[in-house]
Amino acid sequence: MARWLSVYLMKAARMHKTGGPGVFKYEEVPIPKARQGEFLVEVHSAGLNPVDTKIRQGKFKFFKAHLPATIGRDIAGVVRGIGGKGGKSAFKIGDQVFGMLDYDRGAYAEFAVASAREIARRPKNVSERDAGAIGVAALTAWQCLFDHGLLKKGQRVLIHGAAGGVGHFAVQFAKYAGATVIATASTRDLKWVKGLGADEVIDFEEQKFEEHTGNIDLVLDLISGETQDRSWQVLKESGGMLVSTLSEPSKVQAKRHQAKGMRMVVSANAAQLKKIAALIATGRVNVSIEKAFPLEKVTAAHQYL
Repeated sequence: MARWLSVYLMKAARMHKTGGPGVFKYEEVPIPKARQGEFLVEVHSAGLNPVDTKIRQGKFKFFKAHLPATIGRDIAGVVRGIGGKGGKSAFKIGDQVFGMLDYDRGAYAEFAVASAREIARRPKNVSERDAGAIGVAALTAWQCLFDHGLLKKGQRVLIHGAAGGVGHFAVQFAKYAGATVIATASTRDLKWVKGLGADEVIDFEEQKFEEHTGNIDLVLDLISGETQDRSWQVLKESGGMLVSTLSEPSKVQAKRHQAKGMRMVVSANAAQLKKIAALIATGRVNVSIEKAFPLEKVTAAHQYL
């Protein structure tokens, strides 16, 4: 009987309370059920992002996990089930997929449920490991630059935190779009960020970026704080844009500099995932992964981050 029941159970790393990295328990739980328009995905790779640590701590204002909870948004794996009573389906059993789950799903598990809006087919020449690290970071970079920043060919973009997950995608996307890319990074990352395609990399540990650049069309702020405050002065005289992933830009400063400022929150978008995957598949964009952990070591992964 126990062996038969195991078909309907899976391993998952669940948090039973909010707090530090030790809140996770690696345990058996029921496999989630896919409803109409949803797909059951066997998870082969899941990404860990800074937002996961905020959700774990209970400090992310856009979502509070209903405990006990399985979290994690980045996913890559194989479709193993289709919800509902049939009809036309975006995917079939066995399809290789990747994407970014909604907050109330959970990729830290052997199986997860996703809708067609949250996932896309994984190209054969994009590895599952790479695909599992695309969703949050790449979609955030894409939407910051193009949906909100309206970046166009020939414009100048300043990317703060260019060596991070979002930042390293943003540098490559902006360069692909034909923009002039100025990036800030630490001393140890200067050469690497330059290799991503940045036209200029400013060492924020040794230099004040506002003394080395200007006439910027778009500032992508992945740092916030005083870095954001100092960024207004590098925008072009009028019509500049500052997009932040962390804090709402000052309306007073925006008005003073005849600019626009906004905070963005990433949303799932399958069409954009397809475009991003195509760039990675053709080698125009590279995915950089710092380190990988097995699912049962999720606490160690959070400690590392």
